Amino acid sequence: MGLITYDMEISATIPPAKMFHAFVVDGDKIYPKILPQVFQSVEIVEGDGGPGTIKNITFGEASQFKYAKHRVDALDKEKLTYSYSWIEGDALMNIFEKISHDVKIEAGPNGGSICKNTSRYYAIGDIQFTEEQIKDGKEKVLGVFKALEGYLLANPNAC
Repeated sequence: MGLITYDMEISATIPPAKMFHAFVVDGDKIYPKILPQVFQSVEIVEGDGGPGTIKNITFGEASQFKYAKHRVDALDKEKLTYSYSWIEGDALMNIFEKISHDVKIEAGPNGGSICKNTSRYYAIGDIQFTEEQIKDGKEKVLGVFKALEGYLLANPNAC
């Protein structure tokens, strides 16, 4: 099995606790509202939102994928850390066993936050990703994060 790993950091003007709450705790409700073309719905199919919870993500018309199952691996609301894995669905493209993400939101400059994300792609066989494919994946994550930041700036009482 091959493993592809990349790290990224994204800065936001939103305070860390609020960003974490929107990104993780309320994300299931927010993403379909602010990006319906990407996320049609996010539904818990097993669990209570904590570790072990399984969610079904149905993607919108702008996505190349139809669905993914997402498992919460770890959640610490005090330390603002969240780990999850995509464990099933066409988003794994029949080439990945799973895709795992470790997220930590920290204090950033001027009261904002920095989201640190480590992504691990567990390939079924030995595959190689090009720099362009990794860049494309990072840009998609950045787009979702910036849409969330924009939503919070436009709706200061949300979350």
